[in-house]
Amino acid sequence: MSTKVILIRHGESEWNLENRFTGWTDVDLTKKGEIEAKEAGNLILKNRLRIDEVYCSYLKRAKNTCRICITQLKIREEKVFFDWRLNERHYGSLQGLNKAETAKKFGEEQVLIWRRSYDIAPPSLDFDDDRHPRKDPLYKNINNNLLPGSESLKDTLFRIKPLLNQHIIPKIASKKNIMIVAHGNSIRAIIKTFMEISDEDIIKLNIPTGSPYVLEFNKELEVIKDYYIEYKNEINSKTNSIEAQRKFSS
Repeated sequence: MSTKVILIRHGESEWNLENRFTGWTDVDLTKKGEIEAKEAGNLILKNRLRIDEVYCSYLKRAKNTCRICITQLKIREEKVFFDWRLNERHYGSLQGLNKAETAKKFGEEQVLIWRRSYDIAPPSLDFDDDRHPRKDPLYKNINNNLLPGSESLKDTLFRIKPLLNQHIIPKIASKKNIMIVAHGNSIRAIIKTFMEISDEDIIKLNIPTGSPYVLEFNKELEVIKDYYIEYKNEINSKTNSIEAQRKFSS
């Protein structure tokens, strides 16, 4: 039997709804996001996917998605591990800005580069900026030099890689099924690592909120199957909605 990793992007957040750059800003779920989280848990339960351990980011939109899911699945809290390296990509000084307004200010082409290029980060927060994560008590136990002021997707992957190598991959090797509750870009980084997707193709991958995505591994730790456990038309509708958000001025 194959070993599975179930990836869940948090449910819709307040700033997803407002079409704002969120990154590490600690916003909560909307009511719709809470429903998505509950439905994600129900889908996993319906498909009888065994989960041995859960990993979750530090941000409350992921934490609350995780909390709702594990309640549905009756997973004990001691099976859940929180790790800041699963946080969303840090959007630097763009965080909090409306995407359409930012496109008008800097030009759609430039904002699209910041959003979707693999290795170009948005303008960074100054190290002394009050919005920098080193000023946030949530990260008081993290080495300040590791905390970003801005990140590209490449930077996000570099941040996550040690967690995968030191914790997640050994668990897969020991035949444990893992659920990871994280964010669009941190999940992209994980998928790119496991499935060896090119730099060009990974930026085209859209991750819907609250939709469990399963990677199945063989004993050589190769991905042999990947799929959403929702109906295809529902996933297509969600991914088309995300793609539409790239049209900033519409």
